[in-house]
Amino acid sequence: MTDFVHLHLHTEYSLLDGACRIDRLAARLKEVGQSACAITDHGNMFGAVEFYNALKAAGIKPIIGCEVYVARGRHEDRDYRGGKPYHLVLLCENYTGYRNLIKLVSLGYIEGFFSRPRIDLELIRKYHEGLICLTGCIAGELAQKIADSNYKGAVETARLYNDIFGAGNYFIEIQKHRDPNEQKVMPALIRLSQETGIPLCLTNDCHYLRREDAEAQQVLMCISTATTLDEPALTFPSDDFYIKSAEEMAQLYPAFPEAMQNTVRI
Repeated sequence: MTDFVHLHLHTEYSLLDGACRIDRLAARLKEVGQSACAITDHGNMFGAVEFYNALKAAGIKPIIGCEVYVARGRHEDRDYRGGKPYHLVLLCENYTGYRNLIKLVSLGYIEGFFSRPRIDLELIRKYHEGLICLTGCIAGELAQKIADSNYKGAVETARLYNDIFGAGNYFIEIQKHRDPNEQKVMPALIRLSQETGIPLCLTNDCHYLRREDAEAQQVLMCISTATTLDEPALTFPSDDFYIKSAEEMAQLYPAFPEAMQNTVRI
């Protein structure tokens, strides 16, 4: 029985932002002792079938998901006046959830596309059944509100989503990638969990298979922003965005072992 499961992972279908090649993914997961793993590409499910087949063939349980973009207003709005959309991780608990995630992702493209596919709170209310929700990385709504010194707003948002998905289907995501911005908000997210009773979930924002693949990830981001390695427009804060072992993950927040245990519960 594994004691940790990766629930936040970007394959090559997170276009020009993910370097986890599906044809090499199962071998890496076996290398670090994973018995299950989720796919959470940005805004799409393009890799879902390939991911599912590859992991099933390797005897690893595939979890289908997506890191969706949630508009701050209505998903049909053709502007960012309220700010850029928030990130949110949705995972399929069952076939109903799979159908609902397909619906949400499709509507993100058909109705909500503006620079990227977007959904909104009303769509989430309508199609939440069968889905487990994680609050996302530092681009998630809770982290963004905390970064904006709006802790009260973060608490209200957490309670709203917990009501929508139901207790046990909504988790506050914590990460640690040696990122100063991230570490400004993580203590407040942990406090929020303690005050609301909403459980923690530990993830690594996996964008590549091994630490040494960080350079390849940087090349992808330079291609996506039409810049060079000498003068990149975007960089990751560290080379920690790889598929870590359970032992490595256990070192991140040793005071909160339940955050690891909840990945297995999910």
